[in-house]
Amino acid sequence: MTTSIRVFVDSSAMMSLLDPRQEMHGQARAAWVSLLHDEFELITSNYVVVETCSLIQRRSGVAAVLTFTTELLPALRVVWVDPETHTTGLVSLLAAAQRDLALVDCTSFEVMRREGVRHAFAFDRHFQDRGMVLPPLPLP
Repeated sequence: MTTSIRVFVDSSAMMSLLDPRQEMHGQARAAWVSLLHDEFELITSNYVVVETCSLIQRRSGVAAVLTFTTELLPALRVVWVDPETHTTGLVSLLAAAQRDLALVDCTSFEVMRREGVRHAFAFDRHFQDRGMVLPPLPLP
């Protein structure tokens, strides 16, 4: 039995994928098609889903949230952030003391660690700063 490569999907990638006005839209679309066709295991967290819904609604409206929840979200396995993961993310956020680093990012890194995920589909430099693989795909 072959094990597929697991990839964490961040809101930065989903926003680029959904909004043609985003600078990385073309790269996001190409990466998404590759991720789906090559049968990667796509993972995100409920915190990322909330963040993505909020961003989409504010920038593009509720109809775009519907598109996200019916067309993209079903391809993802959503890991729910439990109290321990939340606390670890919060401690990491406070320890980093970076204004531009978010609690959602810190909980994402913890979810990735706990799930054994080394790759991220993200356009957020914080993933790259932590040595996670970003597009372009294919991943090794």
